[in-house]
Amino acid sequence: MNSSFYSGFVTIIGRPNVGKSSLMNAMIGEKIAIVSSRPQTTRSRIMGVLTQDNKQIVFLDTPGIHQPRTKLGEYMMQSVQHALDGMDCVMMIADVTDTAEKDMEIARDLCEKQKVPVILALNKIDLVKPDYILTVTSRFASCGFQDIVPVSAKTKAGLSELVKVLFTCLPEGPKYFPEDMITDQPERILCAEIIREKALRHLRDEVPHGIGVEIMKIEKESDSLTEIHATIYCEREAHKGIIIGKHGTMLQTIGSEARADIERLLATHVNLQLWVKIRNDWRNNPADLKNLGYESKSL
Repeated sequence: MNSSFYSGFVTIIGRPNVGKSSLMNAMIGEKIAIVSSRPQTTRSRIMGVLTQDNKQIVFLDTPGIHQPRTKLGEYMMQSVQHALDGMDCVMMIADVTDTAEKDMEIARDLCEKQKVPVILALNKIDLVKPDYILTVTSRFASCGFQDIVPVSAKTKAGLSELVKVLFTCLPEGPKYFPEDMITDQPERILCAEIIREKALRHLRDEVPHGIGVEIMKIEKESDSLTEIHATIYCEREAHKGIIIGKHGTMLQTIGSEARADIERLLATHVNLQLWVKIRNDWRNNPADLKNLGYESKSL
């Protein structure tokens, strides 16, 4: 009987909106990273854990690679670079429906510089025909990937094959986390991210990038009730009005949807109180970034 245990760290890399968080959530089987159709939804490195039998993958989901325009953007790109340190495998994700020259640049750079296996997951195959998948696969074949796996985070097609490929990249090692642990994100951060996800879902295009969420209070009142107070920060007076909505309807919608997800996360009833405040240019203010959890020390 083989009693060896295999474990390792896999960094997830790719452009914005290719489905990195969705794919990690799908492989783990739980929603631990927020998702939306907005670019740059993921702002920090997020850890997810997949344990099967004698194998454990620790995923590091990273922000989409982009040219930063703010200190928050710089922080996001720093988190990508830090996530590549000491990895056992790198998994690049590309959107099969929207491959661009930037994808090829990222692919060639990773395969050339990384000393560990680099796997390509071609996501969203449910949206194209099989012949087109072959065309895109052949386009990436010359980059030097150890393996290329077509997948769909939405339908879960190809996911078991992708997990098998990733397992082959794991060295023999310790069980880093208990079998029932799927993330190291504290409840405070998870709750803030859920609220931000609901805001991203409903707000106009110009608002979401200026949204930040801070949990002011999270307190278990009893075994069945948790009290949470949170502040949504925006950068302009006009944006505050949009977030609150006419007669408070938008804020109520965000709060109602967030409360439902948080109740599933915490397994208690939740009394969620939301406020909206203006913090001008907070994405370029080191103190504000630190208060909202975006700081180099947390990398």
